[in-house]
Amino acid sequence: MDSFIPFTRPSIDEQTIQEVADVLRSGWLASGPKVKAFEAALSEYCGGRPVRTQTSATASLEHALLVCGIGPGDEVIVPAMSFVASANVVVRTGARPVFVDVDLDTRNIDLELAEAAVTARTRAIMPVHLCGLPVDLDRVYALAERHRLRVIEDAAQAIGSSHRGRRIGSFGDLVCFSFHPNKNITSIEGGAVVGGSEEEVQELELQRFHGQMKTAADAFETRFAGGKANLSDVAACVGLGQLRHLETFNARRRELAERYFELWGDAPPLHLPPRGDAGHNWHMFAARLPLERMRISRLEFIDAMAERGIGIGVHYPAIHLFSAYRALGYREGQFPNAERIGRETVTLPLFPAMHWDDVERVVQTVNDVMRGALR
Repeated sequence: MDSFIPFTRPSIDEQTIQEVADVLRSGWLASGPKVKAFEAALSEYCGGRPVRTQTSATASLEHALLVCGIGPGDEVIVPAMSFVASANVVVRTGARPVFVDVDLDTRNIDLELAEAAVTARTRAIMPVHLCGLPVDLDRVYALAERHRLRVIEDAAQAIGSSHRGRRIGSFGDLVCFSFHPNKNITSIEGGAVVGGSEEEVQELELQRFHGQMKTAADAFETRFAGGKANLSDVAACVGLGQLRHLETFNARRRELAERYFELWGDAPPLHLPPRGDAGHNWHMFAARLPLERMRISRLEFIDAMAERGIGIGVHYPAIHLFSAYRALGYREGQFPNAERIGRETVTLPLFPAMHWDDVERVVQTVNDVMRGALR
């Protein structure tokens, strides 16, 4: 059988591997000069805005909420379709995530429903640029202005995407990126918050290191009981190496996504994602199975693809159906689009190291499996 094609795989060049070895030999492994350099490079990429890194985008989102003063008694509007971290971080601050449904095709938050969900307790909205496809940020920020809300953009999947010609992260309120290994660039694990006032940036620094600051050569002050989420120089070194290739990586992702559309033409056997425009970074190529017309389940489809050497992901289950959120009173049937996406979604392989014949093999394999699966 041909070699296995995973749904994603990071591309790490030899120069970066050598630079990591140099960091390991340097003796400075925790936050140091590489973290400062990575933050400076990200800031330049985002138009000079302040950037502070964390050990994960989950920490980035939680810290962004905290510096906005969000806590017990507050509400944050969150799409019901995202990775569960988008809601978990709200709960961890003591606030309540208020879910709203998403558009069936784009998978992004339905802003009419979001506005209807605003109450006197709403303090923020967290739009998620799912799969890297930007939310309509003009409408998001207009909504936020009308209701005096903070905006924490969950841009974990959207580095390199743009809205109306402006890079995600180069404008707006607080924007959070992820550098997990399955993202468009990686720092092994890591995240970043872009934006914020001078005071908020200082608090982001305190949030990632125990709420503590040095007041003299021999003295420290702890302002509050913070956690620990400071990025290592090893991780930052990987991030710097990846950032050099971000535009090339994303250009290749766009080419590969376009090849999927070309090969399937007007009659694909799956519900394909919207084509988007040049501002889409194509973090993932997530399609939906027409389960109502199929003789097999999604799991059987995934297994059939795996038997033929093709890895398939599932991104994501609807958040409100997890037991942690049922315990908050959410129930099946409240957000039908998110639930349908959660049942039907399958993520096809898409990563920069793929070749044209890999895409052709995926398409042909999907066609073969679906030919026997459709009623």
